[in-house]
Amino acid sequence: MPFRLCRLGYAANEPTGLGAAGTDDRRNYSTMHGSLPNTAPQRARREIQRERHPRLSMALIMGTTVVAAAFVLIGGGGSDDAAGKTVAVAGAVGPSATLAVAPVDVAPVEAPPVEDLANLDLEGCVLDVSSVQRGDEGESVTCVQKALTAAGFYSGPINGVFDDATATGATALQIERDLYVDGIVGARTAESLGIWPGAESFVVRTPAPAAGAKDLMGFPLSSVASAGDDAPPMPPDSGQGTGTRVVYDRTGQRVWAVDDNERVVRSYLVTGSRYRNEVAGEHRVYSRSEVSTAWNLEAELPLMVRYLQTERGAIGFHAIPVHNDDGTPYQTEAELGQKLSGGCQRQAQLDAQFMWAFAQIGTRVIVT
Repeated sequence: MPFRLCRLGYAANEPTGLGAAGTDDRRNYSTMHGSLPNTAPQRARREIQRERHPRLSMALIMGTTVVAAAFVLIGGGGSDDAAGKTVAVAGAVGPSATLAVAPVDVAPVEAPPVEDLANLDLEGCVLDVSSVQRGDEGESVTCVQKALTAAGFYSGPINGVFDDATATGATALQIERDLYVDGIVGARTAESLGIWPGAESFVVRTPAPAAGAKDLMGFPLSSVASAGDDAPPMPPDSGQGTGTRVVYDRTGQRVWAVDDNERVVRSYLVTGSRYRNEVAGEHRVYSRSEVSTAWNLEAELPLMVRYLQTERGAIGFHAIPVHNDDGTPYQTEAELGQKLSGGCQRQAQLDAQFMWAFAQIGTRVIVT
């Protein structure tokens, strides 16, 4: 019986930090699966709302005290003395009970201080990475701090260090603008701040290979593939020096197949998930099928190589799927490099044939 694969939605163990891509909005989840449970993002929303208005809450409490005291003074009668205002409250606690009301000084609610906007230079301020979060440092973080300051959500130093205050500002913006709340500045939050360069800026497109060109294993190259020294460099932390593996970069929507001698046997663009269910880290191929069925039963997924099992289905590499009703492909090779799938990585037919030969059971897959 065929597997139901590449299911839409979010993997339960997906860290809240993208990319790929991403994405920091979970409204798609609600559309497909109903309302989200009362989870951390909702609790975070309430916490930030309380943190943003502590003085307003105090003012309301103190104001209520003043009104209550005034009501007692007017309604019960009483006397003034040098120590302050007192009033008899018959029957409240005892026949001689009194309520002491001290003068109350309610400070006005003020907006948090904002750095002089005239000194902010947002010219050319865009992310040079797909996302930044707590602990990151560099120019992209500086850009985020400037944009958050200009938007009124951050008043700390602009020092290029993504600290707790920066995360709090990002979270406050996400709450205010109805984005997915995680304190991470990914594609949607950066887009809301006007500092997202566009996903295409992270995608490296190589020239189409010459007719009849082949990779280091002798497989013909697709229109989006290259090999050896012609391949773009791999991203950091992609298992350099660890032998045979497949590397998949969510940000660049690119795959590298590497042999034991650290040669790039083949590299090519793919179409990855538009959701946040691609889990970064090291995985292994655990299952393969020449033909699989999509989770919605509406498409066939040729040459499926699975490396990640989630609560909502398997994720892996396969050829561009084909509609069951009319046999048309879901996309063209020219559209590879975009995040369009529900979870799996779509490949050109020639690249899928190569992956089928290269990635046997147990082959490591490193997702960055």
